[in-house]
Amino acid sequence: MGEEKDADDQEIRITSIYGSKEVLTSGNTEMDKKMGGGIPAGSLTLIEGANDTGKSVLTQQLLWGGLQQGFRFATYTTENTIKSLLRQMDSLSLDISDYFVFGNLKIYPVHLEGADWTDEISILDYILNDIRTKPAEVILIDSLTVFVSDAPDNDILRFFSGCVRVCDSGKTLLITAHTFAFGEEVLTRVRSICDAHLSLKKEEVGDRLIRTMEVAKIRGAQRTTGNIIAFEVEPAFGLRIIPVTKAKA
Repeated sequence: MGEEKDADDQEIRITSIYGSKEVLTSGNTEMDKKMGGGIPAGSLTLIEGANDTGKSVLTQQLLWGGLQQGFRFATYTTENTIKSLLRQMDSLSLDISDYFVFGNLKIYPVHLEGADWTDEISILDYILNDIRTKPAEVILIDSLTVFVSDAPDNDILRFFSGCVRVCDSGKTLLITAHTFAFGEEVLTRVRSICDAHLSLKKEEVGDRLIRTMEVAKIRGAQRTTGNIIAFEVEPAFGLRIIPVTKAKA
């Protein structure tokens, strides 16, 4: 009886952490707190920053956490192959290979070299149309930079407005991009269109490279946002949260 009760208690604890699909969590308690409990399902999220600020690592953490919750993912990657993404996440102790094998995770590498697109449909419209066909609950694009760097402003705004409609249908979209990929006016409008906006930066503190994430906006968050979290990326360990006061010391 005691063993059965322990098993039941464990199942309840697991359900309380991973069972709810009202929000997408990272699986990292401290990070989720800073995000007001997580990213509400059905949100359009922009994750922006300069080079090497941790955008991909953050999305991989959200990918891992969401798969743990039972979300089905479709991931578009311009920076990895299927093998390299699985290998990279395993090196950060975020093994997702089983989810890939059993179909809860679909990975779509996107390489533009040598691609020939017609003038009838823009690359952003093509991506948007493809997103609509995916049965996944969460769509991750890492990164959008190559698609928007030379795109007309109207195409960019039309793409993000279309993403809002996709989210209205129940899907959750996570999009990473370099800040420099947008003009200032367009970036301001894109930020306002998105339900959630996470801004990443990096700075050197002594001989350490510290990355910070500012939770600029999360509509519908369970708790107050506007927080800043500092973190390091360690091989074989992954994303490690650092108290901001300690990071600045």
